[in-house]
Amino acid sequence: MKAAVLAAGLGTRLRPLTELVPKVLLPILNRPLLGVVLEQVEEAGFLQVAVNTHHLGEQVQQFLASRPWSFNLSLSPEPELLGTGGGLRQLGEILGRGPFLAVNGDILTDLDLGAIYRGHRQEAMTTLVLHDCPRFNNVWVDGEGRLKGVGDRPPGAVGPPLAYTGVQVVGPKMLDYLPPQGYYDLVAAWRQALAAGETIDTLVESGHFWQDLGSLEGYLQAHCRLLNGAGPGLARFLPPLSDPLLGPGAVLEPEAACCGCVCLGAGAQVGRGASVQNTVIGEGAWVGPGVRLEGCLVAPYARVSQSARDRIVMGK
Repeated sequence: MKAAVLAAGLGTRLRPLTELVPKVLLPILNRPLLGVVLEQVEEAGFLQVAVNTHHLGEQVQQFLASRPWSFNLSLSPEPELLGTGGGLRQLGEILGRGPFLAVNGDILTDLDLGAIYRGHRQEAMTTLVLHDCPRFNNVWVDGEGRLKGVGDRPPGAVGPPLAYTGVQVVGPKMLDYLPPQGYYDLVAAWRQALAAGETIDTLVESGHFWQDLGSLEGYLQAHCRLLNGAGPGLARFLPPLSDPLLGPGAVLEPEAACCGCVCLGAGAQVGRGASVQNTVIGEGAWVGPGVRLEGCLVAPYARVSQSARDRIVMGK
C-alpha cells in the first residue's frame, strides 16, 4: 500500500501567515496538519509514502525528520512549482507504477483511507472520492458512477454535481496523461483521459468529517467543528478536547473571557480583561489586556495590542 501527500502549495489564501509557515504545518488543535494526515496514513497500513515540497520546503523536511515513521518515507522537492498534475507525476515516479493513494495536504477528513485504497478497481485509471459539498460541487458522474466531466454539465451526466474531496487512488495509466516535465493541472489530465476513452471511477462518500483548510474561514471552521464534537474519528489524532483548548504553558489571565471556539498554542498568553471568540492563537503569542479578537488567527509569537475581527493577525 503506497500513498502520496501533496504538500507543495503556496497557501496564498492564508497570507501573510503562510509567508512564514507552510500551510501543511499550520496547527489543528495544536497538532501540525501534516502530522495528523501522516498518522492517518500510518494507521491505515500504508508502507511507502511520498510527500512533495516547494514553498518553505525546508520546514516541511525538518518536521518530517523530527520523528520516526513506520512507513518508508520519500521526499519529492519541487524547485519550481509543478502544480497538482506535475506534482502528482513526480510523486508517482517515486512510488512506482502500482496504484497509490493521493491526498491533498490542505484538507482534514476522517475518511477511511485504507478502505478507499482497497476499493479501487484495477481496470479503472483512477478512483476519485466525491461528496456533496455545495460550495465546491462541479464534478459530474454518469449512471454507473463514472466521471463524466468537471465544470459545466457534460452530456450523459446523471444527477446533481458533486465535489472532489482531494482524495483519490491513482492507477498506473494515469501517469501517462501527465507530461514528463513542467507545470500541469490535474483536471486537464482527467479531461484528456476522458477524451481518450479512459475509465475514471468515483466513490461517493457521506456522513464523514471533511474540511478545506486553505482559507481563514475554513481553518477556523475546522477548529469550531472539532471543539463542538464533530469528527469523532479524528479524536485519536488530536489532544483531549476542551473549549478553550490550552496548549502546554498557555495562560488566561484573570477576567479574560473566551466565548467559544478558542484554541491557544503552547505558551500563549491572553491578558486581563481580553475577550476572544472563534480564534486560534499561535504558540508563544501574547494578547494584551482588554483586546477583543473575533474570527482571527494569531501568528506564533505575535504581540497583539489592538482589537481585530475576521483576519490574520501578525502583531509586531
